[in-house]
This record gives sequence, structure tokens and C-alpha cells, in this order.
Amino acid sequence: MGISLTRAAQWTMVSSSTAKLASTPMNESLLKEILHFVEHFSSQHPQEAEHVFEEPLQWSTTLVPSDFKTDYDISDSDVQSHERDSEGHPLLQLSPPTVYVRSFSQLSKLLHLADDKKLAEVRACLEGKFESNLHPKQSNHQHSSITHRLNVFVLLVTVYSHPIMPPLLFQDMDKQILDKLLKDISEQVRLNPKAVKNEVEILQMFCGGGDKGLLKSLRYTSDFQFSNGYRAPLWRQVQGDICYLVIEPCDTETLYITCSTAGSFLNGGEENGYERTSDAYEDLVTLLKSRSPHFADKINQVENSANHFFSISVNQHNAKHLKYKAVASMKQLQHDGDQIVTVDTLCAMMDFNLMQESCQMAIQDTGGLKVLLNLLDTDEHKCKIGSLKILRTISHNSQIRRVIVDMKGVQSIVKILDSPVKELKALAAETIANVAKFRRARRNVRLYGGINKLVSLLDCLPNFASLTPSQEEDIEVACCGALALWSCSRSTKNKKAIRKAGGIPLLGRLLKSPLQKMLIPVVGTLQECASEESYRNDIQTLGMIKDLVRNLSSDNDELQMHCASAIFKCAEDKQTRDLVRKYKGLQPLVSLLHKADNKQLLAAATGAIWKCSISQENVTKFQEYKALEILVNLLTDQPEEVLVNVVGALGEFAQIPANKAAIREFGGIKPLVKLLTSPNQALLVNVTKAVGACATNKDNMVIIDQLDGIRLVWSLLKTPSADVQSSAAWALCACIENAEDAGETARSLIGGFQLIVKLLSSTNNEVLASICAAICKIAKDEENLAILTDFGVVPSLAKLTNTTHDRLRHHLADAIAQCCMWGSNRASFGEAGAVAPLVRNLKSKEGSVQRSTAMALYQLSRNPNNCITMHEKEVVQPLIHMMGSDDEELQEAAAGCVRSIRLLYMLLDPLQNASY
Repeated sequence: MGISLTRAAQWTMVSSSTAKLASTPMNESLLKEILHFVEHFSSQHPQEAEHVFEEPLQWSTTLVPSDFKTDYDISDSDVQSHERDSEGHPLLQLSPPTVYVRSFSQLSKLLHLADDKKLAEVRACLEGKFESNLHPKQSNHQHSSITHRLNVFVLLVTVYSHPIMPPLLFQDMDKQILDKLLKDISEQVRLNPKAVKNEVEILQMFCGGGDKGLLKSLRYTSDFQFSNGYRAPLWRQVQGDICYLVIEPCDTETLYITCSTAGSFLNGGEENGYERTSDAYEDLVTLLKSRSPHFADKINQVENSANHFFSISVNQHNAKHLKYKAVASMKQLQHDGDQIVTVDTLCAMMDFNLMQESCQMAIQDTGGLKVLLNLLDTDEHKCKIGSLKILRTISHNSQIRRVIVDMKGVQSIVKILDSPVKELKALAAETIANVAKFRRARRNVRLYGGINKLVSLLDCLPNFASLTPSQEEDIEVACCGALALWSCSRSTKNKKAIRKAGGIPLLGRLLKSPLQKMLIPVVGTLQECASEESYRNDIQTLGMIKDLVRNLSSDNDELQMHCASAIFKCAEDKQTRDLVRKYKGLQPLVSLLHKADNKQLLAAATGAIWKCSISQENVTKFQEYKALEILVNLLTDQPEEVLVNVVGALGEFAQIPANKAAIREFGGIKPLVKLLTSPNQALLVNVTKAVGACATNKDNMVIIDQLDGIRLVWSLLKTPSADVQSSAAWALCACIENAEDAGETARSLIGGFQLIVKLLSSTNNEVLASICAAICKIAKDEENLAILTDFGVVPSLAKLTNTTHDRLRHHLADAIAQCCMWGSNRASFGEAGAVAPLVRNLKSKEGSVQRSTAMALYQLSRNPNNCITMHEKEVVQPLIHMMGSDDEELQEAAAGCVRSIRLLYMLLDPLQNASY
């Protein structure tokens, strides 16, 4: 405890027995962190702050007696605190210029009095003298006294403090300060762990093989790696050390090397490994070239081959002007026959920024892409690995992807999926994931048998609790396989191929993984495939909904987004919606609405909520989680993909009467009406449904009318989209039925009635059904019915009577019944041939169709000619049967129609007898 922090400080020796803290950025950071710890110690640990040190801290201070206020006895030459220890000693005593402090409480107060001199006081305290026979025995090392001075502070608990002081407080402080220093240092480094690791891995590939190799061996002194990539101890990381290596060159003695943020240098070996014994070099290769002629010769061959490959020159004054030129044909690279040179050339290529478009185009323009693809057909694994690593990176470029497909590179990459080398399979799958971004590439993957091979990569059963190195490789292969399938699954035929290859159970098994790098491509593939009904059924029956719900609570936004998207697509099915509720997935979905800055996640979450809210039981749960108010607040300043889902959800929420009023109270009516002017058709379908649902509430309808909502809904009937027309017509029904003076409003809309009658010629049954329903509502006003009649509504309705679509039959019969209320319309319907088809509609198994048709026939039966037609079509028998129905409206309509026919028969019978 405290030792690592002690060594982090940087000191300069003033004399053989005196040292001062150096004026370095690291020491400044160290002093600030210690100051922060001491200042807040009393407030965070008030009980521990009162404990008395067994020996006082002592140093020369800049404070004078006049700086002290209350709580102190002040004289001209002395200051003593009122607080004293059990022996009567003051816990703070100032005898200028020396100050003595016996507790953290007094130390904190003193720093508060120091004001802008706080850092100077902390520095003086750490550099101050003290007496203690509890110190370890002094050594002859020059930093011994320095270590003890800093330990006065950080080892206070073990050297001076009260026995009950908790050591963990100081351990935590020690670690927190170290972490902060490491973060500060990391912002100023030249080398980093990733660069060193890459360099070491490349060199390890060419160890062994006698004189043909670059080195005999290369190893780390420690196999343990910190989460930041460092292998050096924490207190050496503060000094910039990254790792320590033991390297055996082919022509010289063993080298012990330190790789640090400042460069690479030789150290003192196994006995004194931290002592620097050479100059620092910018990288490991440069150091080895200076120490091993054999290594230098081999590396020069590599560099020459790399230059033979291509050269890139950068304008130092303007990095944007990147120029490249090919200096030789790359075909020679493939035929050199020297594997080391080939692989080293590939490694040299990877030193370039291959994500930069200039470098990618340079590889293509010099013929490099063809060479890289040809290397995939060799028997050398290292050449394949190097080639795939480059292809994996440059295939992010859309133009490169197309060239790879044109050169039949997909076939070569797919073949590698059968390789026994796991690294090769992983790289090939990852490259396919990048290449298969367009249709032709995805088709090629399927045609060359890639789908089956990629699915087979998913077949791993590791114990995630304790993974062996081999299992870790299997997981990496499976992750890359899932990533490739994710790209391929954007094709409908590939989705079927994945399912046929047995991919769904394997994806379901991997869905239980705790690893996010595995889950993201797996869930991404599932949500992409969930557009197919067969996949949705499998996701439900194989129990994947539970895992999707579980991962909604992940701390990874991308994973949450894909899980929500999968639920969005699967929740079309009622059983899936019930499962989401069963596994408590509704509340996590609501919690995702608070991440409003992530629009993709927000769109997925609102989509899942929309589909889940189709079930009224889920809406009830959503109300408990206060989802409605959040959704209303999302009606403004959101992208269209979010608005479509939010409005869709509100339309489902509004099916519950109490929620109609709640939407108004939360201020949702006005933004909903405003969205009626959107050009987005999907949004218009949902917003008209939501407005129509809200319009059934009288108070809501008042606001909708004031905002000119009826006119806006009516105007949507002009859109070319059948879905928008149908949804708008249904909304119009609710608006007309609940508006105070809907008849006058409808008449005020120029061209409105002509448009309504014209839409009766639509070929879409949903549009026809909704328009018939709207006509039924509009025609309840006599003036409106007269106008509709003038515009030819009767023959237009009559033409539709031969339909077999039950929803249309229902609303068509309602419209006919209502239109019979004007003038000679009953006779006109008979003349237009509407009666006989309506009689046939009585045979429908739908109760709503039977009821509406009976009511229409009742109205038509008030015309004698229509009664004759009905009788000829044998309408009496089914009507008598309907008179026994439990539906009172159906009973009355059937009885009324039979009565009209009977009255006509009774009237005609005497006339017929008289004629004889």
C-alpha cells in the first residue's frame, strides 16, 4: 500500500540527505490528486479524520499566525488549536516557520486556510522532515529517504495512525491517484500498447527456422495483461513502461528490452530489469537493427520488397494531398518464392493507413488487389493470413468490394472457410461480412456454398464461465461467422438458405452467450431475418424471446437497438406480444425511451412499443410505467422513423377511452393534427388512425375541429396511396360522427363530395370499404345526401354489390341503407340491379354482413319493385331464419323486410283474384 504511489513521484537530489520534488507535469498531477484527497477526507470520512497520529507531521509552512481565525489560541509567536489529544498536546501547533499537525481534520483545515498556497503546502509536507523509529532500516540507496518522506503521507495508517484506521481507505486513494496519473500520461505518449503488441506479433511470426528466420525467439517476461493493454506493473506504468521482452537474435547474445511510451531500450536483465542501459529507439525493429546485423539484413530485404510493391509519398505541408505511384509490377511479389519476404511485404503494407481511400486505390491501381486474391490460392497459411488482413480492411471501400467480386475473389474467400486453421476461417468470414454489402456479392456467397459453411462456423459449445484458449478461438470464429451471415441475410434467398442450413437453432444457442461481441451480430442477423414469418415463428417457438428481452437491459446501446428491432418485427404475432409481457420486457422498452439522443435506438424501442401495444393487456402495463406521457413528448423534433412508431403506438393506446383524454391532457392533440401535413405515407397512415381514435372523444374533437383537422384529413383522400386513403376515410368517419356541425363542415369543402364518389371506383377493397363507411356517416345529413345523390352515389354503390369481400359488403350495405333515405333512391338502387346481389350476401357467415344487409334490404323493400325482386330471389326463408337471431337489430330488419313483402302480396292477391 502506497509503494506504487511512492515510486510514481519524481525527485531531484539537493544533497546526499535532502531531496525535492521535481517540477514535472507528473508531480503536479500527483500533488493535485493528494490535495483533493486530503481536502475531502474530513467530509467523506468524518470519524476517521478525528483519529490522532502517533507522531505529528512537521514541515516549514508559509502560513503566519494572522492567517488563523477561530478555533485556535493565537499569540505573536505561536498558534495552538483548541482541539487536543489525550495527553493535552494541541492537534495543530504553529511555531513559525514550523507547523506540527496530528490529525487529518486539522490538516484539512490548514489547507483551507492556505487558500491559493495549498499546493505549496502539500509539497512542503511531502518534503518535510520527521522523526520515527518505526521506519524500515535505512539503505544506502539515494532514494531511501525520499521513499520514507512520501510514506509519511500515503503509509500514515501503518506508520503513525490509530490502530482502527481502515487501510482500505488509503489503498483506494493510492489506486485512484495512480489511475488518474496513467490517464494523464496516456494523452502524452508516443507509443501505445496496441502498436507494441502488433510489432511483437509480427516479429514472432518469423522466429525460428535457423538462419532463415529473423530471430531465434521472442517472449514477454509476463503473460499477464492489464485491461489497458500494459504488461508492466502499475507503478512502472506511471513511468511509461508498457512491457518487457526477452529476445534471442540469430547472431548475438540475448537481449532484455523495455518497451515504453517513450520508445524501446535495453534494460538490466532479469536481475535489475528496470534499469535502462541504452539509448531509446523509436520502435522495436530499429533497436534490433542496431544490435543484430543478421536482423538488419533480413529487414532491409523486406523494406526493399515493400518499396518494390508500391510507394506512397505524403506532402508534409498538406496531409490532404496524398500521392502514390506504382514503381514495379506486383506480380513479381507472388513469384519470388521467398515466403518470409512475401509475408514481410504484406506486414509492411499494413503499416500504411489502409482505411484511407488513397491507399486503397493505390493497391487497386498497381494490380495489388489481384495479387492479394491470388495469394489466397497458395498453400502458405501465413501468406493467406496477411492477404486476408489487408482485404478485410480495404473491403470497407465499396469500389474495392465490387472489384473483388468481379475478380471472382468471393469464391477463393469462401473456400478458406473449410480451412483447419481457425484464424484463417475467422478472417475469411470477416472479409465476407464486408464484401457482402451489395446484392451480387451476397448472391455469389450463396452460389459458392458460402451460406452452409458460414452456418457451420456457428457450431460451438463453449463453457463461457471458463474458456480454454482453443474455445476462445472457436468463439472468435463463431463471431465472425455471425457477422458474415448478418451481411448475407439482407437477401431474401439467403434468409431461406440460412434457415435450410440449420442456422436458426445455432443462432438461438449463441443468443445465450454473455459476450457482447457475439450477441451483436447474432441479434443483428435474427432481426434482419425476422421480416420472414417462418423466422418469427421459429424465434418464438425456440424460446429466443426471453433472451431478446434479457438483452434489452444490456449496457450496450447497439445490442439494445437490435433486440428492440427484433421484438418490433416479431411482435406482429399475439403470442410473441404475450411472451414479451411474460418475461417483463415492457418496462425495459420504456426505459429505452430516455435515450432520446440515440435516434436509431429510439426508433427501435418505439417500434417495439408500438407493436406490443396492439395487445390491450400490454397497454395497461405501459400505463403503469408512464409510457404515454413520454410518447406524447416525442411527437416533436424527432426523425420520421421515430415519429411513425410513436404515432402508431399512440393510435393503439387511444383504443382505451381513458387514454384519449390523457393524450389531450399531455398536449398530444395539436402535434398529431400538425403531422397530418407530413409527406411521409407511413406516418400519414398512423397519424390518421391516431387522430380518428382520439376524435371519438368529444373534447378532443373540439380541438381537432378548431385546428382545421377535418379539412386536413379530407384532403388526404387525394393522395395516391391506397393505405393513406383508407386510413384517412376511417378517421373521417370518427370526425364526422363526433363533430358538432360536421354536415356544414363537409359541405364547405370544395370538391369533397365529388372526391368521395370518385373513390368508389377504386380497385382497393380497403379503400372502398372505408369510403362506404364515410358515405354512411356523411349521408346522415339530408342536404349532404341530396348532394351525394346528385353526384351519382347510387349507381356507384350499386356497382359494388357483387363483391365477395365481407368487410366491403358490411359497409356497402350500411351506405345503401342510409342512401335509401332520400327521394327515389330506393327505386334507383333496384333499377341499378343492387337488390339481387344483396340477397345473396345474406348467405355470408359474418354476422356484421348479415345485419347490415338485412337493414339495407328492409329499406329497399319499401319499394314494390324491389320486393318483387327479393321474393323472386327467395329472400323470405333466410329472413325468417334471421328473425330468430339474438341480435335485435337483425331481428327487426328481417321482420320489417318480410312484412313489406307480405303487405305487397296481400295487396296484389285480391287484384289477381278479381282479374279472373
